[in-house]
Amino acid sequence: MKKLTTALAASLLAFSLMPLTQTQACTRVVYQGPDNTILTGRTMDFSLDIPANLWIFPRGMQRNGEVGKNSVQWTSRYGSVVASSWDIASPDGMNEKGLVANLLWLVESQYPTFEKDGDKPGLTIAAWAQYALDNFATVAQAVEELSKQEFTVVTDFIPGTDKFTTVHLSLSDATGDSAIFEYINGQLVVHHSRDYNVMTNDPVFEQQLAIKGYWETIPGTIMLPGSNRAADRFVRASYYIDAIPKTTDSLVSVASVFSVIRNVSVPYGISTPDQPHISNTRWRVVADHKHLVYYFENVLTPNVLWVDLKSIDFSKGASVKKLPLDQGEIYAGEANKAFVPTQPFVFQGL
Repeated sequence: MKKLTTALAASLLAFSLMPLTQTQACTRVVYQGPDNTILTGRTMDFSLDIPANLWIFPRGMQRNGEVGKNSVQWTSRYGSVVASSWDIASPDGMNEKGLVANLLWLVESQYPTFEKDGDKPGLTIAAWAQYALDNFATVAQAVEELSKQEFTVVTDFIPGTDKFTTVHLSLSDATGDSAIFEYINGQLVVHHSRDYNVMTNDPVFEQQLAIKGYWETIPGTIMLPGSNRAADRFVRASYYIDAIPKTTDSLVSVASVFSVIRNVSVPYGISTPDQPHISNTRWRVVADHKHLVYYFENVLTPNVLWVDLKSIDFSKGASVKKLPLDQGEIYAGEANKAFVPTQPFVFQGL
C-alpha cells in the first residue's frame, strides 16, 4: 500500500507541474470491439457557442482550397455526413466508406508559410477534414497521400474573434486504424497506429503518449485524475475506452462510447476563474464505422439523433442536404428524412 501511495503522490506532483495551456478542450476515442465493431466518439468543446448543422455531401462535388488562385482543386470521390461549425467548416464527419475525421484544438500547432504565388497550392484549414473525407476510404490511404505534403494547410482567425485557428486532425476507419496529423514548428508530424485510440486537444500527441505510459502503471480502479484539463481527460478516456464492455451489440457499444465521452465532457456553463480557456462541451458525436451510423448529441437539447449513411443517396448529382440544428431544433432517433436540399456552404478561407 505504501508503494502505491508513493506512486500516486509522484503522479499528482507530475501533473501539478504541467503547464496550464490556453486550450479548447476536445476529446476523441476509438472503441475496438469484436467482429470489426469500431466506433469513434468525440466531444466538441469550445469557449464560444459553436452552432452546428449536419450536412449530406454526395460524390462528385467540385471543391477548391478557398485560398485564392493558388488553391488545391479536387472532386469528391466519396459521399459524407459532416457536422459544420458556423457553416464555414467541417470539423467532424464520416464518409460512406466508414472513414471518420475529427479536428481538435492544438495550441502548439504551427503551419508552413503559404505563398499565394508559390509552387505549392493551399487548402484552408476549414476544409482539411473534408478533404480527407472526400478523398480517402482508409487511414492508410490518407497517411500515404497526406504525407507527400502536396499542398499547404492555410489557417487564419475565426471570423469575428481573436482566436487564431490551431488544430490537429485525427482519422479513424472501419478497421480500427488511426492516425493523428499535427503541424509542429511548421513540419507535418504523423502518428499512425491502431493503438492510438485516444487523443485530446493538448499537449502534442507525443507527450500524450508519454502521459498514457505513466498512468498505465497505476490501477484505474484505484485512482484516476478528475479535472477538466486535457492531460486528465486523456487518462480517463484511455482507461474507460478499454474498460467498457467489448460487444457486437450496437446498442451496448454505442451507449458505452457515449458514456465515455460524457465522462470526459466539460459541464455546460462551468467557469474556472484562473483557467478561463477551459471550455464547455457543446456537442458530442459517436460514429459507428461498421454499421455506418452517425450519432449526434447537442448538449442543449434532450435527445440523441442519428443518420444512417446506408440509406443515403450519395451518387454524383444527388442533392446536398442539411439538417438545421443551430436554432435549437430538436430531433430524436433517425433523422434522415428531416434533411432538406440546401446549397452547400462555402468553406472559410482567405
